[in-house]
Amino acid sequence: MSFQNLREFVEVLKKENDLLVIDAQVDPYLELAEIHRRVIEEEGPALLFTNVKGSPFPVLTNMFGTSRRVDLAFGTRPEEIMKQIVGAADRIMPPTPKAIWGEKKLIWDMMKVGMKDVPSGTAPILQVLKRQNPLAGLPRVTSWQEDGGPFITLPLVYTESLKSRKAHNLGMYRMQIFDDSTTGMHWQIHKGGGFHYHEAEQRNEALPVSVFLGGPPALIASAIAPLPEHLPELLMASLILGGKLPVVSDPHSKHRIPAEAEFVISGQVPPHLRRPEGPFGDHFGYYSLIHDFPVFNVNHVWHRKDAIYPATIVGKPRQEDYYLGEYLQRLLAPAFPMVMPGVHELWAYAEAGVHALAAAVVRESYSREALSTAFSILGQGQLTLTKFLMLTDQPIDLSKFDVLLETVLERFQPQTDLFVFDETSHDTLDYTSGKFNHGSKAVMLGVGKPVRELPSSYEEGVIDEITNAQVYCRGCLVVSGASYEAEPQLAERLLTRLSERGTEWPLVILADDANVAHGQTSFLWTVFTRFNPADDIYANAEIRRHHFGYKLPIVIDARMKPGYPAELFAREDITKLVDSRWNEYFKS
Repeated sequence: MSFQNLREFVEVLKKENDLLVIDAQVDPYLELAEIHRRVIEEEGPALLFTNVKGSPFPVLTNMFGTSRRVDLAFGTRPEEIMKQIVGAADRIMPPTPKAIWGEKKLIWDMMKVGMKDVPSGTAPILQVLKRQNPLAGLPRVTSWQEDGGPFITLPLVYTESLKSRKAHNLGMYRMQIFDDSTTGMHWQIHKGGGFHYHEAEQRNEALPVSVFLGGPPALIASAIAPLPEHLPELLMASLILGGKLPVVSDPHSKHRIPAEAEFVISGQVPPHLRRPEGPFGDHFGYYSLIHDFPVFNVNHVWHRKDAIYPATIVGKPRQEDYYLGEYLQRLLAPAFPMVMPGVHELWAYAEAGVHALAAAVVRESYSREALSTAFSILGQGQLTLTKFLMLTDQPIDLSKFDVLLETVLERFQPQTDLFVFDETSHDTLDYTSGKFNHGSKAVMLGVGKPVRELPSSYEEGVIDEITNAQVYCRGCLVVSGASYEAEPQLAERLLTRLSERGTEWPLVILADDANVAHGQTSFLWTVFTRFNPADDIYANAEIRRHHFGYKLPIVIDARMKPGYPAELFAREDITKLVDSRWNEYFKS
């Protein structure tokens, strides 16, 4: 099933008893977000808030908060077509008439991909135009108490290159609402919209921007998909949609806009103008801090006469972005070997904030081919921001991190298979290096036959200064002791003690609480969002021929450190308020 707009999806969710309508008045400042977080934690239904304080528009959240709803939103057809496209690349080579005729169904499907213009009188998005204080009345959703203000959290930001209108980008960049006609524009270093803005600044011109809210669910998926830089997101949306995307010319801007969107916010981002944006409780599970970002001056807003305002709440995983990311990785997986021939499977872990950790099953047909493939992965689009990359040549399910880690640790040769690169780029939201947009990377290889047996239970006795030790998986031990502020050199002393006793454990994680070992989500989130490879990987090493040859064990200091942003917690009075009103929200 493909949905042409948001309300079609809402109607199906109602029929499936997977939508909860909350008619009680809810404050968009903190209260709405806390309700959402509790429901998604229980894998509950989508939420439609019909009585949002200060706004005439209902707010829809948690659309994609379970794997079932994601599958319902997009169906199986997009994945099937993606597999057909990749398979056809082999079947039509060499391109004989017979081979091409054999792909006639796929060719017919691909002819449906694109955009189609519809008359302005039939486009629901053009029903209402607002030019005076255009943002007034939009729900001012604030998710966390330290946020710098309300944010638009599901904006589909559309830009075109000033050099060529065909080169467009659709991305999701949070937007802090400053006033009724101005927002921030959180363009990060690896985002296509940011590239267009860089071009515009070089020409000293303002960049026209249109921000879509709602429309077909396919638009939302395509905006966050990690597509190659020159693959248009609107074509991906059409592919997922199963037909051409209806668009209409905006009479007051240069852009064509989705005819079935709920809102379109239109304006310009002037060159060389910055304004402090943030803090913002983001999908890493911490507050991203205040930084200067471009400013979006809004000229006008279009919306349906009965518009629904789509929003999401981000925070510690798992949130909606986890389930969407899971789907997009399945959708794009068949294409990875085409772009990177040595890659069989690729997975980025949403539990760790996506860019903090990725893994791949790769080909090792000659010695060190896996290392070459690692460089290829780190050179691809958003994958360039990967902080920790793990590779194996064994056919395993990468989504199960414990299986991956055991597979790598069984084969890992520390003298040759661990690489740490300092002075590289980091995700804008990753503060572990202490430098904005800068940090380090590590690559860990585990290919070939096993070279060691891994311990599965800890039986080595007491370790000085360590108060708790828990096994995450075979070969990986998680320990805890004093905080970093109290004992910043504890990781070094731990390495010395483990080395002197000849520990069997190849990888030891020093965490604030060793009990995070009991679950993939807690382990990945805690460990990989709290260390910078160049600062926090400890191992004895020898330098030979300009190469660091490490020795086991490897210790990673994944404790919270000074300068890290604060972890996200709901304010106590808000939790009490939601507790007291819980039955009121759901009485109908």
